Amino acid sequence: MQVSSWVVREPARPMTRETREESAGAGEVIVQVAGCGVCHTDLGFFYDGVPTRRPFPLTLGHEISGVVVEAGPGAGSWLGTAVVVPAVLPCGACAACRAGRGQVCPTQIFPGSDVHGGFATHVRLPARGLCAVPDLTDPARNPGGVELADLSVVADAISTPYQAIVRSGLGEGDLAVFVGAGGVGGFGIQVASAMGATVIALDVSRARLEQVAAHGAALVIDPATMDLKELRKQVKAFAESRGIPTWRTKIFETSGTPKGQATAFALLGHGGYLSVIGYTPQAVELRVSNLMAFDATAQGNWGCLPEHYPAIVDLVLGGRIALAPFVERRPLAAINEVFAELHGGGVTRRYVLIPESAS
Repeated sequence: MQVSSWVVREPARPMTRETREESAGAGEVIVQVAGCGVCHTDLGFFYDGVPTRRPFPLTLGHEISGVVVEAGPGAGSWLGTAVVVPAVLPCGACAACRAGRGQVCPTQIFPGSDVHGGFATHVRLPARGLCAVPDLTDPARNPGGVELADLSVVADAISTPYQAIVRSGLGEGDLAVFVGAGGVGGFGIQVASAMGATVIALDVSRARLEQVAAHGAALVIDPATMDLKELRKQVKAFAESRGIPTWRTKIFETSGTPKGQATAFALLGHGGYLSVIGYTPQAVELRVSNLMAFDATAQGNWGCLPEHYPAIVDLVLGGRIALAPFVERRPLAAINEVFAELHGGGVTRRYVLIPESAS
């Protein structure tokens, strides 16, 4: 099968459209891409020197949805199936996978890093771990009319905070504080609210704060308008007004900035929990002894195990996570302009790139 994709040959240099031949091997499928979301991680690979595991030339893109159009031996049952491709595909057979730690599977496949990704007409991937999407034409299953292309953001922007929230033990009546309300943070706020938590959102963008105030955040704060002491005071006062102690407070760092990570750590209280979801290659100076003094917990989160994906798709199709206010489609041919725009900052929506064949 001929695949057309946008290839990075040199960091921060315009991607070029190129073609290659692909065929599905044993246990593999070829997915015709309906949409591929652009993630902060893609920008890190392209602009910031974050290394991909497969060197350039490489096609980026790991938020993929589409339809299986070719299946290799052992994967025939997937042919014709609409799918969301998990951003992290564990092997399922190694010691880590058998122990339930597929996030650290040493042979996991991360599209757009280990193999060519989804900024293409098609992508070749292991069939194991794919998430089948129900019939989107059925109003009973999809009353909101969600389209397959937009479900691409489930692959990372929604699934990653979902797993972090599940691992935190967040439940009804707890307080969730999100430092960063764009992209992953905006969807994480919706997930936490759907799970019954009270949510505080921090962001320096007024537009993002207005978005999440209408979709799950009970309190929004611009941390740039106050010093850290006042910020801590506001968060504490709000929690006390709701009768929520610090040990029922879960903080999620989703900004991927040094200042955001330092702020999230500084908000930890006694018995608190911090989940680090955002990524920055820059160093952050912290007083780690706070974890000891507060008997607090800090945990990183990498991707999301494939077994969580069906529940996430159900949340979206059931209307408990809104996509339309947070997603904007652009043609795949505009990829270089889209990357430049995102790198410049100020974008409030998740861009989903649509291949010409899917337009």
